[in-house]
Amino acid sequence: MSSIVQFDNVGLRYGTGAETLSDLSFSLRRGGFYFLTGASGAGKTSLLKLIYLALRPSRGLVRLFGEDMVTIARDRLPGFRRRIGVVFQDFRLVPHLSAFDNVALPLRLAGVSERDLQRPVAEMLEWVGLSHRSSARPATLSGGEQQRVAIARAVIGRPEMLVADEPTGNVDPEMAARLLYLFDNLNKLGTTMVVATHDLHLLSRIGSATMMRLDDGKLQDPTGLLRHPPARPDSF
Repeated sequence: MSSIVQFDNVGLRYGTGAETLSDLSFSLRRGGFYFLTGASGAGKTSLLKLIYLALRPSRGLVRLFGEDMVTIARDRLPGFRRRIGVVFQDFRLVPHLSAFDNVALPLRLAGVSERDLQRPVAEMLEWVGLSHRSSARPATLSGGEQQRVAIARAVIGRPEMLVADEPTGNVDPEMAARLLYLFDNLNKLGTTMVVATHDLHLLSRIGSATMMRLDDGKLQDPTGLLRHPPARPDSF
C-alpha cells in the first residue's frame, strides 16, 4: 500500500489566534476516492489548501508523493503542485482568456503543442457541456459555466491527484451527476480524488469512496480507515 498524502499531528493557525486545524493524523492511499465533509467553518478549505500546497502547517508533518513538504526547498514546490489538479471554490479563471484557453492552460504550461492540445480541450469542453461557449470569456459565463470550465481545466492533464472544493455547488443536479461520473472515471484511471462537499447525496454515488469529516478543525475517523488505510495494489 502506498500513501499519496500523509499528515502526522498537523496543526494550522492563522496569525496568533486559536488553531483552525488541530492534531490531524491520517493517510490517503494512492488511487483512493475521498469525500471531505463538515459544517461551514469546520476547516475544509484550510485542509484542502494544505493538501494542494497553498499553505504550510504551523506544526506537524505533511508528506506528499513520499516527500516531506514542510522542510522541502520552496523552489521545488511548483514541481509538486503541477502533479495536483485543483478546483477552487471561487473558480480562479484567467479573465482575459477564453473558456478554451483557460482549459488549455495546463497543457500549454506542460509544453504540449498547439496541434496536440486542440482535440483534448475540445472534447473536455464538450463533456462539460460548453463546446458552444469555447470562445467566451469568464465574465460572460454564468457561475455554473465558470465552475465547469474550472473543472475541465483541473482534469485536462490527468493529474496524479485532484483536489476539488465544492465542485458541484453551482451546477444543476443533472450536471452534478455528470461531473461526478467524470471524477469517478478519472479515479478509475488512477487519479486520487479529494472532494469537499456539502451535498450528502453525492456520497452514495461512489460506493468505494471514503468519507472524511471535519468537526471544529478535528478529523473524525471512527473506523480508523484514515489512520490505517487498508492495503490495496498501487494504481501507478
